[in-house]
Amino acid sequence: MSRSTSAHPAAAPDRFDHRMAAFGSDEGFVAAALPFLAEGLAARDEPPPVAIAAPALLAVLRDALGTDARDIGFVDHADWYTGTAANAVARGAGYLAANAGPGGRVHLLMEPDWAGRAGRSVRESAEWIRYESLANLLFAPSATTVLCAYDIRTAGPAVVDAARRAHPGTGVYEQPSVLVRELDAVPLAPPPRTVTRLPGAESVRAWSAGRGLAAREAELFTHAVAAAAVAHGPVVDFVAWGEAPACVCELRLCRAVADPLAGFVPPPGGEPEPGHGLWFTRQVCAYVDVRDGTAGDGARIRVQYG
Repeated sequence: MSRSTSAHPAAAPDRFDHRMAAFGSDEGFVAAALPFLAEGLAARDEPPPVAIAAPALLAVLRDALGTDARDIGFVDHADWYTGTAANAVARGAGYLAANAGPGGRVHLLMEPDWAGRAGRSVRESAEWIRYESLANLLFAPSATTVLCAYDIRTAGPAVVDAARRAHPGTGVYEQPSVLVRELDAVPLAPPPRTVTRLPGAESVRAWSAGRGLAAREAELFTHAVAAAAVAHGPVVDFVAWGEAPACVCELRLCRAVADPLAGFVPPPGGEPEPGHGLWFTRQVCAYVDVRDGTAGDGARIRVQYG
């Protein structure tokens, strides 16, 4: 039996409208998508709406739209969600800057690729829920309307339940400051018994090359660690472990990282550069975990290249 639920909160016309629909069948997806896309087609000062989803769902949606399909953009979600959650922020911000109407106006139907990176581990799933929550802050000034589509068949009920907490209007919504703090309270796995203490960020290059990273990758990893250190130092200790591609460097800091959006706010224009701090780190590394200390201790930033 099809199961479809959706949340359509009333949003101010010039503010981010972040909705969610959960479904358990192709018919449930179409039932949620059609009125949303119709709303986008009828909206003033907007380009055509875009559907970003699994190819099979896009095919079903095209059939249901009939001739209206010619007025809709279609994107395979494996082409949109090509990396980390931080990469998805960059992709979304870049798309809005290049294609949206005034104030970011556009309707986007978005199904994260839960059969890909997003769903491959509990850690990855938590990172994507963090992204969903932070989107409410990151895109708050824009007039973008988003319907996040969650296929229970691929995402699973636990992920869907967590996602509801990241979307206004679901009845269980949590403010990003609450939900992100909860996600960041989960302890990191302890370092291995044998680690290497490095004298500074520059020494990451030789160490990671010795652990199997290619010269270009070792260079990027070094810049990523240095960017985090410059933005959030001083650093008390650099501790490294692992083998390529999963080389890890943990920065132990003197102070907490107070901003939950650290490294998620896109800098103005262009490709990420090392001077863009933790944004650069998140764009080039597979994992960036921030944990604030307790009892006055500083934070830890754990950076894993691959």
